[in-house]
Amino acid sequence: MRLPFRHAASSVCAALLALFVAPAAAAALDVTTSFSILGDFVRQVGGERVAVRVLVGPNEDAHAFQPRPSDARALGNSKLVVANGLGFDDWIVRLARSAGFRGTLVVASAGVRTLKMTQVGDRDGKHEGDHDHGGGIDPHAWQDVVNAQRYVANIAEALVAADPEGAPLYRANAERYTGKLQALDAEIRAALTRLPPAQRKVVSSHDAFGYFARAYDIRFLAPVGVSNNAEPTAQGVAQLIRQIKAERAPAVFIENVADPRLIERIRSESGARVGGTLYSDALSAADGAAPDYLAMMRHNLQRLVEALAAR
Repeated sequence: MRLPFRHAASSVCAALLALFVAPAAAAALDVTTSFSILGDFVRQVGGERVAVRVLVGPNEDAHAFQPRPSDARALGNSKLVVANGLGFDDWIVRLARSAGFRGTLVVASAGVRTLKMTQVGDRDGKHEGDHDHGGGIDPHAWQDVVNAQRYVANIAEALVAADPEGAPLYRANAERYTGKLQALDAEIRAALTRLPPAQRKVVSSHDAFGYFARAYDIRFLAPVGVSNNAEPTAQGVAQLIRQIKAERAPAVFIENVADPRLIERIRSESGARVGGTLYSDALSAADGAAPDYLAMMRHNLQRLVEALAAR
């Protein structure tokens, strides 16, 4: 049925008026994170209410990151900046200052149970050619899933403060994701407990798994300190190879952010197997084995169990 022109025009005007007076959808909260694992945490909590920018992307090494002018501009426009802290990404604090950032800078690791670096050759938390990591504190706290839960809680509180209207969503998402983290923590403990303690010894590219080792009772040996920028000495590598042989460590692992040539040398001279790739400081690309934190930790667990059980 065709409406009279007068009625049709009135209907069109009413529809246009409704468009103008309807409340506009809230703009997404701009959040910048230093590296990919933090970016995933923010997305899990923030959902569609946040627009996340990650400065150090998948398979990239935050230790060696050199900010670009475009990074400073992007950070300056953010409402929230999320850093790991503990000396891991101090460059983002300097970048925020130089970019004139006026929002809130969140240290996601605040309140975690930290771990002192006890590696032989440490000098007050410094390695030859390395960065100074927070006065001897290991910065890789996210490798303990209990610590990851604290990261999520800190991020949720920061999002609520920055965007109070989104508080119900942020809190619900954080609670749901924390439940997944608790299940993951129990899964890792159960899987590694089934291995005899004498078999829980592996070699990795650099010393990024101290928190994982403490939390899940597994021993990691590494030729390099907490930064991939540290250059291992010939003496240090030779000492590690002797230790691998003496302790019969069954497997060596390549990390996704490390040069594989060092691990290949250690493998060839020690006789240990290459157990695969572990993800330490960065996620994989979206189509890779570790596109998010949960997948990353499960991938690492599977590689470790397969290598250690095959001894």
